[in-house]
Amino acid sequence: MFRPTALVTLALSLAACGSVAPQPDEHARMMTEITALAAQAGPTDDLSAQSLAAQGKEKRVVYLRGKEDPELDQITLPLYEGRSGGQSFGFVVTEASDRDVARILGVNYAPNLARAAGTAATQKATLRGGRLSVNATVDFRPDRVVTPGPGGFPPAALQPGEVGQAGYSPLIELPGGIVLNASHVSNPTGQHTKVVSVNAARHRVTLQETEGFYDGNEVYYVSLDASASDAAALEGVTLAPALDAAPGLNGGGQTARSGLALFINGQTGADNPQRQGLTSALRGEGSPLNVLEEFPRDDEYSPLWNVHVTVWTDAAVAAGTNLRQTDFGKVEALASAGAVTVPGGGAWGPSGFIVNCPAVSEVRSRGPE
Repeated sequence: MFRPTALVTLALSLAACGSVAPQPDEHARMMTEITALAAQAGPTDDLSAQSLAAQGKEKRVVYLRGKEDPELDQITLPLYEGRSGGQSFGFVVTEASDRDVARILGVNYAPNLARAAGTAATQKATLRGGRLSVNATVDFRPDRVVTPGPGGFPPAALQPGEVGQAGYSPLIELPGGIVLNASHVSNPTGQHTKVVSVNAARHRVTLQETEGFYDGNEVYYVSLDASASDAAALEGVTLAPALDAAPGLNGGGQTARSGLALFINGQTGADNPQRQGLTSALRGEGSPLNVLEEFPRDDEYSPLWNVHVTVWTDAAVAAGTNLRQTDFGKVEALASAGAVTVPGGGAWGPSGFIVNCPAVSEVRSRGPE
């Protein structure tokens, strides 16, 4: 159970360790403010991190401090309150660039997010008494439109259902350069498409997850924001063009992003074990089953995914080798072999936009008993 007094003690002891050094006084102050923010959630016994048993010799490891329903693929998280221009908004925190902050809040540690500090990809924020203030929030009023085309893909019409105000980003930069991934999920204009339910009195929100793959394993994440309008509509997330300013569009050592392979023309059929891709999803067969490059057990994990729109060649489709993929490295190998390209047949690589999809859980083998 978290109590404010215990959290304050923890924060001050962490600050004294100097784990984020150059400005110890500022770091200590921010740890105290983060502790006060965490206290908004109240006692968190109901959100203890879990390893939920799956079938056979597998377990579903939950990365966030939240209560996951593996039957419905939903996660309940703390709901925090912030202010923007005199308007209140509800938000969730899913990642922190600082390990101590991640521990206090019970969120994913994503150190590469610190590389977005000082760029237009972040909103400068203040935190006083645990209350967050930013300049821009989200308009949840637009009606989302996703009209499949005759064959599913390409869609006939797309319009995002929620749009960030000018300057909105889910990435907030606190004094000292700490970056949090803090997507807005509610305000007086409405709620995020991924919101299943809100319990404002208990400071809880339940969000719908999406299934994908990482390193051969089945994983689950929550899609919350995208930098491109079409992607925001397809994903049912907030349009946040500012995210495109996050470093690392083309990879490299200073990237704040990691990769995601989105197949267009994988096999279809709701009961087909090889089903995968956007065409299948637009036909109502389920998640597109995206393939992720990193997940929280990797130091390079980031929730900012560089989308690699991926197309099987006509030859691969004709030969029936367009099989379900579950490992990003193997998709890279397919690209090197010429089996997959970008739309139009060009060299495979980042498609120029980001989706913000925080990791929730991973199904892993239990290993020998």
